Parts: sequence; C-alpha cells; structure tokens
Amino acid sequence: MIVDFHSHTRASDGSLAPQALSDFMRKRGVRIFAVTDHDTLAAYGQFEAPGGSTVVTGIEINTSYHENEVHLLGYRLPLDGGPLEAVLARNRAARRTRIGRTVEQLQAAGYPIAMSDVEAEAEGAESLGRPHVGKALIRRGMVRDIETAFRLLLRRGTPGYVPSSHITPHAAIEAIQAAGGIAVLAHPGRLHDYEIVDELAEHGLDGLEVFYPTHERGAVQHFRDKAARFGLLMSGGSDFHDIRYHTRGVGMEIEEADIRPFLDRVAG
Repeated sequence: MIVDFHSHTRASDGSLAPQALSDFMRKRGVRIFAVTDHDTLAAYGQFEAPGGSTVVTGIEINTSYHENEVHLLGYRLPLDGGPLEAVLARNRAARRTRIGRTVEQLQAAGYPIAMSDVEAEAEGAESLGRPHVGKALIRRGMVRDIETAFRLLLRRGTPGYVPSSHITPHAAIEAIQAAGGIAVLAHPGRLHDYEIVDELAEHGLDGLEVFYPTHERGAVQHFRDKAARFGLLMSGGSDFHDIRYHTRGVGMEIEEADIRPFLDRVAG
C-alpha cells in the first residue's frame, strides 16, 4: 500500500503550501498520510484531505544528543499541541537563535546575506531552518543548490555551521507521550551513533521509521531487527520537502503487513 508518514510544508521548511501537499498525495495515490512539519502543527486546518484518504496528525521534533541531530516523529497529537506546545515553542525559539548566528557567521566569512533574506525564503513559516538559509544563498547567487549550500557552508566544520541547542530525544519522547501521542524515531540510518536507537528504545520509544528513501536494504533489515528486538512499531515516509531535491515525490509503497501494527495505533 502507498502511505507517507513523513512530509513537510511551508509551515516549516517545505516548499509546498499544505493544500498543495495534500493534492500531491492524492495524485500519488497515498491512502494514509501525515504532515510532519518541524516543531509546528500549523499546517493542520489549512488543507482538505483527498476523498477516501486518512490523515494522521503528526509532527517532527528536532533534538540534540551526543553530537547527533536526532529527530522524533510524533503522531495522534492534539492540534493545539496540548502539553507539547511549550516544548515546541522552546524549539522554535532555539531555531531562530541558531539561524541568526548562522547568518552572522556567514557574513563574517564573506557571504553578504541578511536575516531578512532568510525570513523571505521562509514565507512566514513558524519554524526557521537551515534549508531557508540555503535558499537565501541560492537566490543571492552564492551557491547553485541546497546540496552545495550544506556541503560548503552549513554542515559541521563549515563557516556557517552552528550546533543545535534543541531538547534531548528523551525529553521529546516524554513530551509526545504526555500529549497522548506515539513517538517514532525518524530516519535512524542518518544517525552517527546507532547505539542511540537502543537507548531510546529502553527509554520508551514507540517506533522506528524503518522504511525511508535513503535506507539501503541492509539498513532496512538492521532496523527491522531492532524493531523486533525491542517490540517497536515500524513506519515509513518520504521526508518530502521540495520536488527539486526530493525527486521521488511523496508516498512510499510498503507491505501492509509490515506497518499494520503502526496503522492500528495511529489510524485505528
């Protein structure tokens, strides 16, 4: 079946308006999906779901731990965030501070962009992110694409890199669950330290995003085994932001048996 439990809109660092993303899901034949913007639920209430589809309330919370950027997906959350909202507001403030420092460092390194350039790319998004900085650099003709912006200027060890100061993944799990939600570790294959998966599983993590566009067959099997070992739900998603950089578009075809326990929890 075609599902997508990881996607983004202009409410954070995606390129599509919420309704445009929903329409894209319809064209792709996605039967069940979640919009998981970074640190905000603002996209909900701004789109109509395609007929016959199911929408699950979702979010992606950025966290930091042992020099890893660890992302937690939360599902079945109240639209006002409930007890999670204070955590989200803190993360959004930390994002703005980080981006401000990024701009300052880029200016010092000879890249004349301003915070107003980044905000223009964000188009009123609640959550600022490095992709907005990358788009500002592209528009000013300083780099040719997002990949180059990150590789040369925004990753660790480059002039514009600023360490994140988000909450820990442990705190994010607790906050998601306190709001009545289900906590899933996003794209675990992107972690530098796979031992974090075990630690979070022992801390009450509910699931793993086993099925992800850049997870090779070996990684999928590795995380399948982790899910079986710790009794974790398996989920999957495209992590769609922008068709220019996510050319596969939205939706992932996943065997229903693999995600049936997850579906029963989030859409049952």
